[in-house]
Amino acid sequence: MVELKSATEIEQMRAAGRVVATALAAVKKQAAVGVSLLELDETARDVLRSAGAVSTFDGYQPGFAGTPFVGVICTSVNDAVLHGLPSNYRLADGDLLNVDCGASLDGWCGDSAISFCVGTPRPQDLELIETTERALAAGIAAALPGNRLGDVGAAIGRIGAAAGLGTNLDFGGHGIGRRMHEEPHIANNGRPGRGFKLQPGQTFAIEPWFWTGPGSTYLIDPDGWTLRSADRTRGAHAEHTIAVTADGPQILTLV
Repeated sequence: MVELKSATEIEQMRAAGRVVATALAAVKKQAAVGVSLLELDETARDVLRSAGAVSTFDGYQPGFAGTPFVGVICTSVNDAVLHGLPSNYRLADGDLLNVDCGASLDGWCGDSAISFCVGTPRPQDLELIETTERALAAGIAAALPGNRLGDVGAAIGRIGAAAGLGTNLDFGGHGIGRRMHEEPHIANNGRPGRGFKLQPGQTFAIEPWFWTGPGSTYLIDPDGWTLRSADRTRGAHAEHTIAVTADGPQILTLV
């Protein structure tokens, strides 16, 4: 069941999304060669604490995970593409870092992710990030009243396929509201015109993630969380929480 949110509830989600966006901006500003992933996690934790928000990641344990997540951000480096646990690893020149953050404020959730280079960027990493962000923008643009859920996935998938990027459909976007993960699952590929019809008041987290190799398989580290591309190619991830409205999609995870 997909719950429709009122205009007031969407504004409450926007407040939660603003906290998430602020945390991501603070992490990106701090990220530099020699900074540890745990230090970045503490920075995000401080932002949430100052805003009176609660992490939706820390202590989260979905069915696929053997242990609860420890941290308020996912920090995935290079060939780690999703769910990276913050650790003592210190960033090196040329690293590609994906950071995902979720928070709840006054009972409403926001979820967003960014990818960026640390130190001297590799041209292919910049291209991968740009393509992933374009796919996110395309998915958001397709979230119009009267369109179908498959239109969103198809818009994302077209861009990834045109760039020859690897895509996996096990993890993707999702409904969001009072809980971080609500129905439906939004695959990062799809068939136009398929799926349920979009209507004002629906809220989703749209999140394309790709890697530079053509494969679609992944490995999970012994920590039970960090997901890596099986061919060890580098990955990027971009995400926004959005609302479907009569005036078009609205991004709720902006500062």
